[in-house]
Amino acid sequence: MPRRRLITWIFYLTLALIAALLGYKVYLNFFEQDFAATHAVQVKRIETLLDNREHYRFAVLGNINNSVGIFERKIIPRLNQGDYDFVISAGNAVSSGGEDKYRALFGTLSHLAIPYLLTFGTHEESRIGGFRFYDHFGPYHFSFKAGDTRFTFLDSTGTTDYGWQRRWLGELLTPSSPRNHFVFSAAPLYPVDDTGPGQLDSDARLPDELRRSLTRLLEDAGVDAVFSSELSLFDRQTHGDTDYVVTGGAGGLVLGRGRSRYHFVAVDVDGDSVTIEEKPLDIGQHPFWRTAESLWFFIYSLFYVGYLNFILLVAILVALAIWLKRKLFTEPDYYPDFDIDPDADDGTPLRTALFTNNYLPFIGGVPISIERLKRGLQQLGHPLLIVAPRYGQPSAADEADVLRLRSLLPLGKHQEFRLANVFSRRLVTRVRRFAPDIIHVHHPFWIGRAGQLLGRLLRVPVVYTYHTRLEHYAHYVPLPGPLFRNFISHALVKRFANGCDAVIVPTSSVEEYLRIIGVKKPIFVQPTGIEYERFARVDRDAVQALKTRLGLDDKRVLVSISRLSREKNIGFMLDGLRRLHNAGEHDAHLLLVGEGQDRKRLEARIRTLGLERHVTLAGAVAPEDIPLYCHTAELFVFASRSETQGMVVLEAMATGLPVVVIRSSGIEDIVRQGSNGYKTAPDTQAWSQAVAELLDDAARRRRMGQQAAAFAADHRIERFAHNVLRAYRYALAARRKRAAKGSRRQR
Repeated sequence: MPRRRLITWIFYLTLALIAALLGYKVYLNFFEQDFAATHAVQVKRIETLLDNREHYRFAVLGNINNSVGIFERKIIPRLNQGDYDFVISAGNAVSSGGEDKYRALFGTLSHLAIPYLLTFGTHEESRIGGFRFYDHFGPYHFSFKAGDTRFTFLDSTGTTDYGWQRRWLGELLTPSSPRNHFVFSAAPLYPVDDTGPGQLDSDARLPDELRRSLTRLLEDAGVDAVFSSELSLFDRQTHGDTDYVVTGGAGGLVLGRGRSRYHFVAVDVDGDSVTIEEKPLDIGQHPFWRTAESLWFFIYSLFYVGYLNFILLVAILVALAIWLKRKLFTEPDYYPDFDIDPDADDGTPLRTALFTNNYLPFIGGVPISIERLKRGLQQLGHPLLIVAPRYGQPSAADEADVLRLRSLLPLGKHQEFRLANVFSRRLVTRVRRFAPDIIHVHHPFWIGRAGQLLGRLLRVPVVYTYHTRLEHYAHYVPLPGPLFRNFISHALVKRFANGCDAVIVPTSSVEEYLRIIGVKKPIFVQPTGIEYERFARVDRDAVQALKTRLGLDDKRVLVSISRLSREKNIGFMLDGLRRLHNAGEHDAHLLLVGEGQDRKRLEARIRTLGLERHVTLAGAVAPEDIPLYCHTAELFVFASRSETQGMVVLEAMATGLPVVVIRSSGIEDIVRQGSNGYKTAPDTQAWSQAVAELLDDAARRRRMGQQAAAFAADHRIERFAHNVLRAYRYALAARRKRAAKGSRRQR
């Protein structure tokens, strides 16, 4: 069957199931008989039946367990067709004490043509079932006299205090008691050899002292028989003149061999004569029907656990139907619309509003990327407005093209992240006045989400740049790490990206990731541009002065630029550096540029590894000085696995440095193995070996540095801005095309 046709059938089947469930719920609530204090009615019937009678017959069953296949379909017809006057359950008539199970049992018992009574057992009490038993049937322990016989029911679950029951039972067992007396206790009063069918549940065992005192009372009073359930077998013992019968084969699971088999017990009373006889049943239930029965009770139970659960069930089915409808009737389009030409430029400047959760003076990959995009677009004559948090008092120059939102809460040890006030009226007013043609968001939450909502409000296309692998930032989020890392982060990105008109990613591997998690919007691969000339050409005297100031004159320097935080994996590089020094071949020195909340931990790690003379933590460095730091080194090293592009790697290449990195998304696409650098597994031995090879071979290092610079030259800011404009124009043209198609439909 074709996939589309199969989904069509599933869709209509779901609709039919929703209709059936709603109809069944209406039926159960308005037409199914309710029941309360059932034992009062049944006792009255038994008293009437036994009035002035010396001979009668009744059946005792244990462990019915809501069985339809055995009890309802096999045993009840035999009881109705036999000469039994009434039926008594010795306990565990339900599989559990849930409301659904009690209602199902009541439906089953309604097929009996004779009266019935239930003993309160562990199954009846489970899942707060005692309250339901009391409402639907009656007290947990009770006694009544019918004819010349007394029937006494004990609560062996402990719900009723045992001391009280013992006193109550002692008062019942007087010398003037009726001729016959039958007692029902779900838990056996004498130990039973249960090695065959399985051990008796500890919850169903009565305390030894209680059992001894009860059996003494019963036997001294000459009780005829005590009937119990709990075990799926038949057992009969006689102590004094009292028979103790365990019967547990009325529908629950049995082994089908030895004493564990389907059966019930027939009790024949003729004056003083009492005959107790097991009635084995040569029947069984196929595993398929037992499974089907369990499934039916599961469905049946959904209607008796409350309206909220029922509404939830229907809501899930409605959601499934909507999902199927979309699968059926929404034409999926995973490709860009090739009828749209993103290179068509009518010369009209595009007014762009960029929304970001962090921006200069905060130093990071996203702020630097936005600043370069701003510079490139403005050089091409496109007006810009940047919406970002406020880090201090804004300058007049800032206010010209940056809307600073007041910070509500600084986050991070060094307050590097600011939770901005996105509820400010200034935000909406300023953006409306700017009248953007495009809204470009750089984060899938907070200010980025505000930009997305404003795009919908102003009916402006929204373009999203995916900068950050959120799953690597789980340690910043006040949620269980695995929950955020494995589910929430990916779901957040997917939902946000699919709510935009287009997505820009820095590398092809990131595009692949977005497709895997379910992003269906057009994706444009565009690495962030770099200021190539600024990194390629520096003042050699300034470089030498910096080396002298840092004490690096006679050292072989490895440089790395990174925020000092856990997701940057700096500890890995320290371990690799320790391995290099342990080999004794290279006196390499790591120059680490950057600041962050992990500084103290890294300083402690450096001391632990004995690398104090071999590592320099340069701290935060002004962006314009970064090229000088790169030119102090022989190669660039990097270990982060949380990058989407690794812009600092490209910048280091622009200075003519070969690179040694760990394989990861973003990095994979810009480092060409053996050409402009080395990519290694996340293994310190492999990483340090690659570093050693480059330090050993000056000619290779020089050749790979030249190839790195040539590769970086293809990522200038001018090309970056031009390619981002292509994504803008595509989003605008696609929005106009959809609007035109919608207006034609309305006609």
